[in-house]
Amino acid sequence: MESFYALDHYKNGKFINQVPTSMSMDLKTNISMIRDFVKKNPNRTPKDGIPMEKIDVSLLHSKNNDTKITWFGHSALLIQIDGKNILIDPMFGNAPTPFPQFGGKRYSGGLPIEINELPKIDAVVLSHDHYDHLDYGTIKKIKQKVNRFIVPLGVGSHLVSWGVPKESISEHNWWDEFKFDQLTLACTPARHFSGRSLTDRNSTLWCSWVIIGETKKIYFSGDSGYAPHFKEIGEKYGPFDLALMECGQYDKRWSAIHMLPEETVQAFVDVKGEVLVPIHFGAFTLAFHDWNDPIERAVKAAKENGVKYATPKIGETINISTGEYPNSIWWE
Repeated sequence: MESFYALDHYKNGKFINQVPTSMSMDLKTNISMIRDFVKKNPNRTPKDGIPMEKIDVSLLHSKNNDTKITWFGHSALLIQIDGKNILIDPMFGNAPTPFPQFGGKRYSGGLPIEINELPKIDAVVLSHDHYDHLDYGTIKKIKQKVNRFIVPLGVGSHLVSWGVPKESISEHNWWDEFKFDQLTLACTPARHFSGRSLTDRNSTLWCSWVIIGETKKIYFSGDSGYAPHFKEIGEKYGPFDLALMECGQYDKRWSAIHMLPEETVQAFVDVKGEVLVPIHFGAFTLAFHDWNDPIERAVKAAKENGVKYATPKIGETINISTGEYPNSIWWE
């Protein structure tokens, strides 16, 4: 904790964003949110669940060195690169809240694979400590399979309290670049916030991630409002073969911390991505928009800007090495 005080983005015992980011809600805003909540938009959740592809477990355990990405819904992903299994923000629980009896349930009703069927995980990489990205139950179930936990500053304290050995955790600051076996990883900025209770707001860092293999580069945006850091990352590390970009759970009232879909596409252009994969939608209802509004708007903006994109179903694998980019319109 003492070392945090020397950081430019740590003030008065809290982490801060690179650019001013207000999250205060005035009376008018709060009233408008109550009105939207009472209105009860019936399309905030899918009427009949959503399609999901069961994962072929044998393929996950194969020693094929292709660079592949499998989406589990929301921001949970398995990245297989240079023979390594990297699990990103593995929220495999049924509701992203400490009070699941009151929270919205996972649209798909389950996962495309049983947790015990997952292969050995070389690293779990986390972007921040919010409940929809860091899930206690998931960590307890997978920790025996995981060699390393790679997290932003302060997040390791949660893991240690849940029984993860301290020596298995490495914490990183923005712009830290380091080797993980033959891979190069970089912890890069995001514009967001952190906290799991009323008393720990911004006590840990939030971030995005760069993953560089021998021939492929991947960017994962974490949660973020639109800001100059995307161009900074693109200048330093781009172009990326594929960028996994936050798209969902947005609202103009909190657009400083979650991008609108059109901003998602602009951020993708800023980081110099070659193929866009919108994430952070398709699993839970955490905002007032239609559940499929994020992907509809992101695809429309991508087409208008000449951006190549992939829209995998939950459980469907993208193979960057062979150029397999699923793009069915599964949400209609």
